[in-house]
Amino acid sequence: MSTVVENALSILDELKKITESLSNEQAENLVDLIIEAKKNNKKVYCAGAGRSLLMIRSFSMRLMHLGLRSYVVGETSTPAIEKDDVLIFGSGSGETGALTIMIKKALKVGAKVALITRNPKSTLGSQSQIILTIPIENGKSGFQPSGSTFEQDMLIVCDAIVLRIIEKEAALENGISIDTYIMRFHANLE
Repeated sequence: MSTVVENALSILDELKKITESLSNEQAENLVDLIIEAKKNNKKVYCAGAGRSLLMIRSFSMRLMHLGLRSYVVGETSTPAIEKDDVLIFGSGSGETGALTIMIKKALKVGAKVALITRNPKSTLGSQSQIILTIPIENGKSGFQPSGSTFEQDMLIVCDAIVLRIIEKEAALENGISIDTYIMRFHANLE
């Protein structure tokens, strides 16, 4: 029988192996798409379902902390998507019904679409301009369920994307700390 700490360390080992197999080129393409949206004052939408939605929501929040007009699809205050806005899906399967309908609408208005997935050959993958594959093999038993592994790694990768955006924008020059930079747009009605 293992302890909670041992289980946590096993999870971290599993995530490290997966993350080491990511395509840096795919990740940089997503970073550049987000930076381009920010420079052009375009909106960035994040969408997902289930636990993937929870992870992509945190990504949307961090993008807002960077000064982007970032929204979670389905929230009451989310505005209409428009031409050249960006829609980022977080979907392990890439086959979630509501998301496959959503992508068609986004493409119809001329939005740019990106997907973070473990299944790049999915319905969403076949229609996305940018794909970031988190390489988790379906049907292969890891230490924990593959869905958990995907969601955890997506959260880590999205945080790494935020750090890369900050770096590429040279946002921390002149001695500004990352916390000071993020707090400019952090909620203050708490």
